[in-house]
Amino acid sequence: MSPSLLITNAKLVNEGQVTEGDLLVADGRIARVGGSIDAGGAEVLDASGLVLMPGMIDDQVHFREPGVTHKADIATESRAALAGGITSFMEMPNTKPQTVTLDALEAKF
Repeated sequence: MSPSLLITNAKLVNEGQVTEGDLLVADGRIARVGGSIDAGGAEVLDASGLVLMPGMIDDQVHFREPGVTHKADIATESRAALAGGITSFMEMPNTKPQTVTLDALEAKF
């Protein structure tokens, strides 16, 4: 079990609205979002004046592995994605050879 984290007083962006409130993370997952949350022994992070937004999904990344790593690779592009708030991605198979079969995907892993 991982420790709980309570983020308090944040401007929460969720479902097209901005509200002020708290967010509780328990066992590595968002457990509650809303007004004022009492979370007992959780570590508290005061986010007064800060905005808390969901992570973004990039549905068209080009990691270029294998075959075209002189343009980019998984290490450089995933770090760039994280820096921009991207938490998930879907890679496009524009590599040489293209990663379009299970065998090619397993080789890439």
